Amino acid sequence: MADGGPYRFQQPRAGPYYYPQQHQQNHHQRHLPRNGSPVNNGRGGGYSNDTPSPSRSPVSQSATHNPYGMYNQGHQQGQHMMMNGAGHQGYMQMNMSHKYQQQNHQQQHGQQSQHHHQSHVGGHGGAMGHQHTFSSGTMSNATPQFASTGLHNGSANLNSQAIDESVPEHWARQLQLVAEARQNAGPHVHAKKDGVLAMTKGPQQSAEDNDENNGEERNRAMINNTDTRQHWTSLDLSGQGLRMIASSLFEDYRFLTRLFLDHNALAYLSTAIGQLRHLVHLNVSGNKLLALPPEIGMLSNLKELLLFDNQIRGLPAEIGLLFKLELLGIEGNDHLDEEQRNILMNDGTKALVNHLREQSHAGPAPIPRPWHVLDVSPAAEIISVLSFNILCDKYATHSQYGYTPSQALSWERRSAMILDEVKDSDADFVCLQEVDMESYNELFRRELAYKDYKGAFWPKSRAKTMSEREARLVDGCATFYKSSKYICLGKDVVDFAHLAINRPDMKGEHDVFNRVMPKDNIAIIAFFENRQTGSRIIVANAHIHWDPLLADVKLVQVAILMEQIGKFADKWAKHPPCTDKTAFRHSEVDDESKPSSPERASTPAPSMEYASGTEIPLLLCGDFNSGAESGVYQLLSEGSVPPDHSEFGDHKYGNFTREGTAHQFSMKSAYTGDAELQFTNYTPNFQGMIDYIWYSANVLQVRGVLGHVDEEYLRKVPGFPHWHFPSDHLAIKAEFSVKPRKERR
Repeated sequence: MADGGPYRFQQPRAGPYYYPQQHQQNHHQRHLPRNGSPVNNGRGGGYSNDTPSPSRSPVSQSATHNPYGMYNQGHQQGQHMMMNGAGHQGYMQMNMSHKYQQQNHQQQHGQQSQHHHQSHVGGHGGAMGHQHTFSSGTMSNATPQFASTGLHNGSANLNSQAIDESVPEHWARQLQLVAEARQNAGPHVHAKKDGVLAMTKGPQQSAEDNDENNGEERNRAMINNTDTRQHWTSLDLSGQGLRMIASSLFEDYRFLTRLFLDHNALAYLSTAIGQLRHLVHLNVSGNKLLALPPEIGMLSNLKELLLFDNQIRGLPAEIGLLFKLELLGIEGNDHLDEEQRNILMNDGTKALVNHLREQSHAGPAPIPRPWHVLDVSPAAEIISVLSFNILCDKYATHSQYGYTPSQALSWERRSAMILDEVKDSDADFVCLQEVDMESYNELFRRELAYKDYKGAFWPKSRAKTMSEREARLVDGCATFYKSSKYICLGKDVVDFAHLAINRPDMKGEHDVFNRVMPKDNIAIIAFFENRQTGSRIIVANAHIHWDPLLADVKLVQVAILMEQIGKFADKWAKHPPCTDKTAFRHSEVDDESKPSSPERASTPAPSMEYASGTEIPLLLCGDFNSGAESGVYQLLSEGSVPPDHSEFGDHKYGNFTREGTAHQFSMKSAYTGDAELQFTNYTPNFQGMIDYIWYSANVLQVRGVLGHVDEEYLRKVPGFPHWHFPSDHLAIKAEFSVKPRKERR
């Protein structure tokens, strides 16, 4: 992936949606009439008989007051949910606690349940109509305001003067919060407060919408986009007396950003909690927790974790993965590890998170990635290629990868792992992205030479404007090949910005100068001949721009790339035969007494001839920073995009936006169908496939690909790089056979 970027491309996230019921009118919630009198203060008073509370049943409510229902309603009585928090009152009858308690604990409420009417309702996986003595509250998107003390509604229940002035500020805040938590032990206190705040002040900006990491970053994609139809992202199950929470709660409600489970009787949290990767606030205070599951480390967006008044003896090392955590509440856990408590008391949450992260160990290695065989038919010639964005050292910082321990992030460790992976792959061609000039010259070229590799490297075009000392840290693309098997007949660089501003049809186009020219991405195109068979092949290695807001730039870059590949292919189709292949043979130091092998003594076949560029086998590898729904993918797979493609928008790019753009090759991705990976880029806020190996399907047949990562391993690893994965990208590898040529008449 490219250097920098808050987000690549959007994907909707799962969650329950609200659809208008058939017997109701389709009013937008913004235009719904208010029900009852407005609330006059923020302390829960002011409810009239016509104003339903988030914690009690409405009085004489008609169906028209609930135009958006997750479930068909079986009763007039039930529990309620405030939606959108926009000053109007939209409620939903729900009984969350009944669904998400384990069945073996339902007998506690059996006598009561026998007197309740049951109704089976549809939606979201189960019956939700039982009446229960325990209610549940779901909360609006509105996030409560926090005062400097960090308390809900800015109301401190502990006099600041009562706290010793010698107590550190962060610990004083913790003492204030635990005091408030102990006073708010009733059911649904958070939903009630948020409901009052929403009706009096309107929706507030949510915490997750105000992330501090909004600047330009290297491949720091935001988490896959939330669906705008999701009207609530907070759930309040506090004060319900719950003894267990079923894992289905975490599996079905992955969209949650705030979850309140405080003041129950929970003895443990399900490992499925790791699926709530959007969670920003988690409150499990006032329970009977003895420990936290290691999967807690998957909640990478968590900013507040309140564990007050439990029986926790030690925090797991995975807390060190919570690099965004700002507040960890541990007061009231009397037997907590003394070292952990002292670090938190003296130096604060960040210090404890850093300590736990740096004290972590590699743990068991994942199961090796499988090799998926796609074709087993006999082949006269087989070609293998590896593509890998290795994560340049200068981009691997703690500000970008705060979940990665320093040792696992160090270039010394990562570079050794990268070299091992390249060597173990034993691929004929290796296409690397984000290789800086210094690493290429002093590490990769030298080390890979021992494995029979030669290489070609070009840095990004910015290196041309820098001093030699500065230029050595500029990253680019490097293509390596087995020199005993292939001869390099030609190579060149594709400088997208330079080619764009010098195209006659793009001269004077402001979008070219303002959007395409500042991006200095490049690609390498190389031309090879197999020493023994005489067949030839073109290998292209590209790194496309990262920014999702510049999808038009990505499309222009790939369009230019395919134009250049077409021009070089037509030129190289006329390349003269290679007559003296021994002159290009890779030199080896052998024991003179050792007889020559038959393979070394075999006579090379003559160079193959090609009538056109499309007859030459083509491999196109790299980090395209584009998903399967993008214009880049469409152009490569379908061969063209129209001039009015949505990603061009209103921008002007010469013939591309006047006539469209197309290429002459029949390209397919090696990773399609059953072979497609869930991701090639894996970070806490983004997981998706953006790296590809494309091939010309008219002359090549894919035989196998390198498969997925062990899913069990991923359950406790929120993102790469990690101990066993040196980059935030996966290496991808594919193997091809060259299709037999048709006999010429």
